[in-house]
Amino acid sequence: MSGFLLIARNDVKRQFVQPFAWVVLALTCALLAWQFLVALDAYLRIVPKLANVPNSQGATDLIAIPLLRSLSGLLMLIVPLATMRSLAGERRNHSLPLLLAAGIGNLRIVLGKFLGAYALVALVVVIALAMPLALHFGTDMDLGRLAAAALGLLLYAGALTAIGIACSAWTSHPALAAAAALVIGSFLAMLDMGARFQGIDNALINWLSLSTHLEPFLFGLVASVDIVYFLLLTTLALLFAGRRLDGLRAHG
Repeated sequence: MSGFLLIARNDVKRQFVQPFAWVVLALTCALLAWQFLVALDAYLRIVPKLANVPNSQGATDLIAIPLLRSLSGLLMLIVPLATMRSLAGERRNHSLPLLLAAGIGNLRIVLGKFLGAYALVALVVVIALAMPLALHFGTDMDLGRLAAAALGLLLYAGALTAIGIACSAWTSHPALAAAAALVIGSFLAMLDMGARFQGIDNALINWLSLSTHLEPFLFGLVASVDIVYFLLLTTLALLFAGRRLDGLRAHG
């Protein structure tokens, strides 16, 4: 098995033998389930009225997409918590020199840490997606739109995870790494909103925003430019983390 896969597997096992991952999953599921049930109850109350409205919105628009949009906000908090100990914890426990001396390579170490943290984050997305999918047995759901939304959220979560890994590589304090990842992620998410508030539209600053590229997926639109944006941001963040490990290796 490749070195980065061993690191990823070890990190996944480490997360799930500790209560932290289970607490995060439990709290996230509880919050999303509450929102899901509230939206479902509201939807059932207005279904008779929707039947008389031509081209009215269905369960996908009124339940599933708002739930997944809320998940994107939750990921801003969950991902920094999932990544804060990836490399900062290794430095704090003085085990990073052993990892660097294993002959795996800096980028493979970073990739392994990324996959280990991303496993937990992707599981959160899958659990959230399972809630509206359960409605497919009783009503018509737009599965294509849900698939596009799921793809967008997974790419979005991957970019946030890579940012978290990069922040974790630059400090030995997990809390500081989580705070930095939260600030950077929030800044990138709010760029478009701030620009539009100032009357700026269709400019570079709008394009750099995370929300600009996530929203089309939630509307069922899968565009190569949005996929490339998330993959590019993920790659740059991981390269940045690998560069930091180069510096740590050079300074012993």
